[in-house]
Amino acid sequence: MKKFSVKTRIAVWLSLLMALLSILLLSFMLVISNSVATETAMSQLSYTMQENISQISLRDGRLSLGKRFRFFKRNVRTIIYNENEKLLAGRMPVSFSEEEPFQNGLTRTVFTEEDTYLVLDLCLCLQWKDRIWVRCLIKAPDTQETTQNLLIVMMFTLPVFLILSAFGSYWIARQAFRPLESITATAKAITESQDLSRRIGLPPGRDEFSRLAKTFDQLFERLEQAFETEKQFTADASHELRTPVSIIKGACEYAQKYDETPQDQQESIAMIYRQTLKISRIISQLLHMTRLEQGTEQSLFEYVALDQLMQNLCAEQFYEPNRLIVEMRKTVVFANPSLLSRLIQNLIENAFKYGKPNGCVWVSACKTDQEVLIQVKDDGIGIPLDQQDKIWQRFYQIDPAHSSEAGTGLGLSMVLQIAKVHNGTMSLESTPGEGSTFTLHLPAL
Repeated sequence: MKKFSVKTRIAVWLSLLMALLSILLLSFMLVISNSVATETAMSQLSYTMQENISQISLRDGRLSLGKRFRFFKRNVRTIIYNENEKLLAGRMPVSFSEEEPFQNGLTRTVFTEEDTYLVLDLCLCLQWKDRIWVRCLIKAPDTQETTQNLLIVMMFTLPVFLILSAFGSYWIARQAFRPLESITATAKAITESQDLSRRIGLPPGRDEFSRLAKTFDQLFERLEQAFETEKQFTADASHELRTPVSIIKGACEYAQKYDETPQDQQESIAMIYRQTLKISRIISQLLHMTRLEQGTEQSLFEYVALDQLMQNLCAEQFYEPNRLIVEMRKTVVFANPSLLSRLIQNLIENAFKYGKPNGCVWVSACKTDQEVLIQVKDDGIGIPLDQQDKIWQRFYQIDPAHSSEAGTGLGLSMVLQIAKVHNGTMSLESTPGEGSTFTLHLPAL
């Protein structure tokens, strides 16, 4: 059995089960049919006795039988005897013994050499001193013949039934396992083509295979996301690290050939150090964004007071009080304090970077009926309308020449990713030459 498919094994087991049930059913029918036949014969015997005795009477001392009296009716033979058990009317079957003793009101089985009878005797009092015996008898049902007939029927019908049940069981198993074949084919196709975008796509249902297919689709989706994130990380890292690595390589080659004084060596070392810091920042930010996208970053949420969060952030970053203007009301949100601090910090640093020299940055928070708004506003160069959708892309920078320090181009991408982790959104209002306002929309408590 181990070499056969699961469908075949299920079909075989179902066929064997159906065969067993059929045999048990036929055996039950044999028992029931014999019992029913006997009960039916006894009912006929009793009913015929009741009909006939109602038609028996005495007139002028002589036995009188009514019009509805029948000596042979429903295969029941009726015989009348006098009080001394002498035959008065009726005819005894040839195979039945006349010496069979009378038993009043008792239906019993009497065996003879040739046949078997069911016999019912009744002593009938017609007058105060005149009594007669009424005997009704019927041949007992031939259970052996019934059994033989059922066995013959079983011999012809059981093989046909087993064949039909085998084909039916296999068809049912095949239909039931069809979703599994689709799952197997999809998994095989993904393995061969390495196309993680394919899905099984079974219709929604409550059966086990529908749930299994849904689980596999979710698994494929998660694998695709992880694979795409890895590809994105590799592409971003190789693209962005190429420039600082080339600068470091060039600085090292230049130092080997031309750095003769300690001052020249210090300049080369300083250049290498700056590029190393840039590489470290790029790798750190890329890893952090990758963890956020894959959900591996631990995001422990708690109730956060925005005014306290902003105080802590200002104390840690040493922002100039005359340039950073904070207007935070006592508003509470459900968020990850570390991630939310990084989001606000990135927006503030971005505002200072692209703001006017010695300009101001305004940070505020307010609450509506459905959301909490955190806004960071600057008075800088602004963002052209055709570039406002692009600023959320990785490594995109509007004009690095306007900033005092070139960034990595990952700050706003990380802001958008953190907003998604909090089930929030980001919006932008900007006018070139006047400044920009970035707004974080969070669900209100």
